[in-house]
Amino acid sequence: MPHPDPATVQALLGSHAVPCRRGVAGPRGIALPPFLDHHVHLHLVDESPLPAHGIAGVVDLGGDPLSFARRPHGGMPHVAYAGAFLTAAGGYPSGRSWAPSQTVREVTDPSTRPGVAGGATTAVDEQAECGASVIKIALNAQSGPVFDDALLAAIVRAAHGRGLPVVAHVQGDDTAERAIEAGLDALAHTPFTAILAPDLIERAAARQAWISTLAIHRDDPATHEIAVANLRAFAAAGGRVLYGTDLGNGDLPVGVNPDELAALREAGLDAASIVASLIDPWPDDSADGLSLLAGTSTFVPGGPPTDDDLTLWLALATVVPTEELIHDDL
Repeated sequence: MPHPDPATVQALLGSHAVPCRRGVAGPRGIALPPFLDHHVHLHLVDESPLPAHGIAGVVDLGGDPLSFARRPHGGMPHVAYAGAFLTAAGGYPSGRSWAPSQTVREVTDPSTRPGVAGGATTAVDEQAECGASVIKIALNAQSGPVFDDALLAAIVRAAHGRGLPVVAHVQGDDTAERAIEAGLDALAHTPFTAILAPDLIERAAARQAWISTLAIHRDDPATHEIAVANLRAFAAAGGRVLYGTDLGNGDLPVGVNPDELAALREAGLDAASIVASLIDPWPDDSADGLSLLAGTSTFVPGGPPTDDDLTLWLALATVVPTEELIHDDL
């Protein structure tokens, strides 16, 4: 393969992309920062194949907080997590077969005092003390009760008081608007139950990140069309898009998902924007947000891709030690 021009590679894929060789006699390709899947549920999948298939880090958005607290540090993939879903009494996902009781906390009291049974601060403190990097709220009005404004505001205050962002599953009438008005930092899914009004999209783009999860709708064309349209408008308004798959929700590939990448292209994201969504350090936006991934890189053989083969090319990614990669001179 001829040496690609570094400037051409960076114009397509962003400033982080560097032509390289994997080892002295290994294949040529492109080096990129570590890829992350910003929405997974590890208790529903075998995570071990993720690095070989391009994912160095994940954000678990609903699991047993104690199991994460006991998890050994280090290893691959790197895991950030929310701990349990915080939901209203009897709210989603309580009672689902895929959501054991230890993965759900019902919040019934807006109390800011620690240790109150069912209290907002108590629930947030539990997740934080177990090492959570983000707090997950369920606002699924189509599948049960949701928080009233007082409870929602109390949880957001408690989380922000601990320096933790808040992400919500929104589904049903007015839930996206309530999440925006309450100051939530991210949505766990691109809204998929209704086309959002342009002014609401503008407010969301100014305040939130959205995790894509478009491919979970691949078997429901109407829902897929709604989600893609909402994400297209959000991205066009300057919103922060995060690559995420909801891994564990149905039969999804364990690794970079070409269907998710293709849906991002359908939503109007160019190659550099898709790469940016994959390497974003959210929920840790500090300067060393990827410090636990230091020394690792993404390697994609071949390239640079054309527009037509971008998604399949990115799906060839694998996680490698950075020291294996010999960069071309810039």
